[in-house]
Amino acid sequence: MTEYIDVDVRPILRAGGEPFSVIMATLERLELGQGLRLYATFKPVPLFAVMADRGFTHSERALDGGEWEVLFTPAEAAKQTAAPATTPSFENWPEPAVKLDNRDLDPPEPMVRILAAAEKLGPGETLSALLRREPVFLFPQLEKRGYRWLGGFTPDGATYELTVRAPS
Repeated sequence: MTEYIDVDVRPILRAGGEPFSVIMATLERLELGQGLRLYATFKPVPLFAVMADRGFTHSERALDGGEWEVLFTPAEAAKQTAAPATTPSFENWPEPAVKLDNRDLDPPEPMVRILAAAEKLGPGETLSALLRREPVFLFPQLEKRGYRWLGGFTPDGATYELTVRAPS
């Protein structure tokens, strides 16, 4: 039976914050066979693909007031291996060929600019982008196009730094 660690990101979302880094930090602390129980103010569809890439299946349940509870359960393959999942790193990624500062733009402009710039990258090239918030709706679009990405907030929490790598 899977033991679930609760992560309630509703207060973060209500305050206008981006909870992705909190979710990923909790994910990194999970022990083998543990799952994640997420509470959110909306159905976090973009997170489903991210978690699937990390070896988790999901089931969701609507709560009152449009809120959601989502269980992320380790897939059978993840349960059977003792090796920790590897997360991508910037190791061996080239310096960005394109640098974008999207902090002054309102959605969806940052996503549009990043996707347009990514389309012009050569195989394996990267771009970097600075944003005011975590681009959760961009991630599934990048994945669908075969791009890899890494990102996170600066220590002060004011800027999200994103690096996108074109398929090789």
